[in-house]
Amino acid sequence: MNAIPFALLALPLALTDGATTTIFVLLAAAAGMAAVKGLDYLRGRDADQKAQMIIDRAEAEAAARRKEEQIEAREMALQEKAKLEKENEEIRRQLHDRERQLDKVEDAHTARAEQLSKQEKMVESNQRRLTEKLDDVGRRQKELDDLLDLERQTMHELSGLGREDAEAKLLERLEKELVKEQGALIMRFEREAEEKVQTKGRELLITAIQRFAAAHTAEATTSTVDIPNDEMKGRIIGREGRNIRALEKATGVDVIIDDTPGVVIVSAFDPVRREIARIALSKLIADGRIHPTRIEELVAETEKEVEAAIIKHGEEAMQETGVFGLHKKVIELIGRLRYRTSYSQNVLRHSIEVCFIAGMLAEELGMDGDLARRAGLLHDIGKAADHDQEGGHPKIGADLLKRFGESPEVVHAALGHHDDIRADMPYTVLVAAADACSASRPGARRETLDRYIKRMQELETIATGFGGVEQAFAIQAGREVRVIASATDTTDETAAKVCRDIANAFEQQLTYPGEIKVTLIRETRVTEMAR
Repeated sequence: MNAIPFALLALPLALTDGATTTIFVLLAAAAGMAAVKGLDYLRGRDADQKAQMIIDRAEAEAAARRKEEQIEAREMALQEKAKLEKENEEIRRQLHDRERQLDKVEDAHTARAEQLSKQEKMVESNQRRLTEKLDDVGRRQKELDDLLDLERQTMHELSGLGREDAEAKLLERLEKELVKEQGALIMRFEREAEEKVQTKGRELLITAIQRFAAAHTAEATTSTVDIPNDEMKGRIIGREGRNIRALEKATGVDVIIDDTPGVVIVSAFDPVRREIARIALSKLIADGRIHPTRIEELVAETEKEVEAAIIKHGEEAMQETGVFGLHKKVIELIGRLRYRTSYSQNVLRHSIEVCFIAGMLAEELGMDGDLARRAGLLHDIGKAADHDQEGGHPKIGADLLKRFGESPEVVHAALGHHDDIRADMPYTVLVAAADACSASRPGARRETLDRYIKRMQELETIATGFGGVEQAFAIQAGREVRVIASATDTTDETAAKVCRDIANAFEQQLTYPGEIKVTLIRETRVTEMAR
């Protein structure tokens, strides 16, 4: 290879000019071909490298794309799973609602079945009595037919009258005699039955009331708190009213501070909250440290004390009356009655008195005294929750007692002791009578003089509003009304109707505990002067 360049260099010296040119052309062509092949080789190698790079890049992008697709697939799966879980939760909620509705329907059907069973028993009893009466009527009819036949034959023999004439006279005389005898018997039996019922009922009530001689001092839950001086009012209010706001928020009552010296008023519909606020405020005044934090601490402490006192009152009432086996919630409700008053009469003491009177009445009648005492103690249990629920206390109490597993007699007594429903059970009548005795006992309930006078005036005004009434006098604290009727404007029959109408007017227009006796007096006085 080294000899070629030297040969090429020597050629120009040995060759002519034309040959030299030819050789240079050939050499240039050879060199160009070699250069082209070298460039092709280099280009091929670069192309392979680029192709390999493109393949590697495409594989990396494909792997990244696969990862992104996998992530998207997982996210879609999670979203679908959450959606399915939400749908399942909605379905479960709907099933739960449906189950509760079915439970309510089942309870309603059970109650209706019990009512139908009671009605069937009443129908069977009435049918049995009717059958007995029909048998008795048939027997009496047969005896009457025999007597008629005997008398018909006797009269026919004695009078010589024909059969038809004798039958007509006999039937006419018998009809007159039977009408008179029937009226006399009805009046006599009604009078005897009324006298016996009144006498027996009066004896039972008097015996039961005398056996239970309880104290009847009326109690009223105080709503005022005494303060040592008027400066304490400013401390209770606090800077910009923060103390009084904290106290009202913690207790749920209204604290009224006015110009009345030495007194702060606590107002609330819930007697337990009012009692908690009263005790907490008394502690704050005695402690002297009055600020929001201390208020919250004392209110929380007082709430625990009152809750413990409520349970204690309920257990004491249970021990006093001998009524055991009550639900814990029922015991708490009984204790809450300690802070509730009705016409200034403490509801817990009233319930205990009704408990004893109902039990004694039941024992006098040969009934279950324990069941009657249980019904009497729990008859006003709804008054412990009527601030938190809608409706009257009989309905609320009956629902609560049914929820806590009390017997149907106890539930019915709580629901019907104010004659809101028909008394289908005898214990309901006993509790209603005991409740009226406790409420109407002298000194059991208190009312203001204005209200007392207004009630007396209402009774007299209603009575004098009827035709034929000259005067009316309310006596015995409104338990009896004496009505003087005009002898010229009324008769004995119309006087009885006026008396009944006055009693009905009292029932429809007035609200009162116990009963009101209406006595109408009609008389004719004739006066002559002997000279």
